[in-house]
Amino acid sequence: MNIWVIGNGESRRNFALNQIKDYTIGCNAVHRDYVCSEFVAVDRRMVLEILRNEACQTCTIYTRPEWYQEFSLDRVRSLPPLPYKGKDKVDQGFHWNSGPYGILRACNLNATTINLLGFDLWDCDGLHNNIYKDTANYSRSNQRPVTPEFWIHQLAKLFELFPRIDFVQHQHTNWRIPSSWKLFTNLTIKYFNV
Repeated sequence: MNIWVIGNGESRRNFALNQIKDYTIGCNAVHRDYVCSEFVAVDRRMVLEILRNEACQTCTIYTRPEWYQEFSLDRVRSLPPLPYKGKDKVDQGFHWNSGPYGILRACNLNATTINLLGFDLWDCDGLHNNIYKDTANYSRSNQRPVTPEFWIHQLAKLFELFPRIDFVQHQHTNWRIPSSWKLFTNLTIKYFNV
């Protein structure tokens, strides 16, 4: 099974989502541009936003196990538990965001290939890098970026724990791969021009 997990980094701005014909898992506000097979949103406000989208009325939404039952809807479900135990903050489920959880969800669907789109990690000129910045439920464009250390570590754990899955990171030609990711033979970077 080939799955695309769609994040919200600005690198996907000119990528035509409608060309994807495989199963898709959208993170957060992707629903504003494309109706995915399912969505992952770890923020309550984003779950509510997806629920209000008429085009997504049959879509399943996965959110934190701590509060999915608050929505009392069969199509709002609990995210899977982490596939490992760790003592550090970065290894606690509450410190995983929608992107890593979306990839974990794809891993649990027995994917053979998981395509990562919009997982930029790095900021844009020291500022917030998100295609939806300056919109509802997102940071302002002039805010400092989120540091990528947690994402880098969490995605590396998934590459490590699911060695039989081929991960394909779709990125613009100037993107730099985290040094810790260079060890993984099940990760390929597919570059495209922005």
